[in-house]
Amino acid sequence: MIHSTRFDIAIQLETRAKMSERSPDYDVTAVNKSGRKVRIGTAWNETGNTSGNPYISMQIDVGLGPFRVNAVQTKEARAAQSGAFEIIPLVSNGLMKSGSISGELTAMDADNAFTGYIANMMFDLEFMLIENSYKSEETHPDYRIEVSSPRGKPIRVGSAWMARSSRTGNDYLSLLINTPDGDLRVNAVQNEEQRGGQTFSIISFIDSGEQPQDAGAGLSLVA
Repeated sequence: MIHSTRFDIAIQLETRAKMSERSPDYDVTAVNKSGRKVRIGTAWNETGNTSGNPYISMQIDVGLGPFRVNAVQTKEARAAQSGAFEIIPLVSNGLMKSGSISGELTAMDADNAFTGYIANMMFDLEFMLIENSYKSEETHPDYRIEVSSPRGKPIRVGSAWMARSSRTGNDYLSLLINTPDGDLRVNAVQNEEQRGGQTFSIISFIDSGEQPQDAGAGLSLVA
């Protein structure tokens, strides 16, 4: 299955004959509304540059324009030799300017998670920050950002990193989110009244040189 805020689609990977080393390993197929099986993309077997773990890279178009995703396994799934993969998105090549943004993030009492929203005049997203079980290097995200599909399925739309300001010494979160308008970077910070509590305000990203290393490449890192 692959989910977004606009669709929930069952997909299948079918082995195809390779014409060259870089030819796709699979056709990605799905069943359309008429019940006909159609080809909606291609997929390649890949290996992580840093981890050496195998994953599957897919390029898919369901009629909304092409997009790229990776199918990866958790450490637990690899240890159990499970056939279960999680589909995660890739960051696009550019970031949109944050402009006027409203948002809030609240730490939950359990599971080291956060719930929040981010909105402007064009979009309004409610999301959760879930601890990243794929983190194996310092530069990997601390959290994955999830929203719900029309059927209530969790969709990963970004990553978040815990960080500390070198100027004030205060902790904050750096978020990279895929919104309907493009990839957006924002920070979740606490003002004097909020400090020590569970609530963070989401503000536009200001490049102060304090961002976690490789923060802009979080979604392309695979376990």
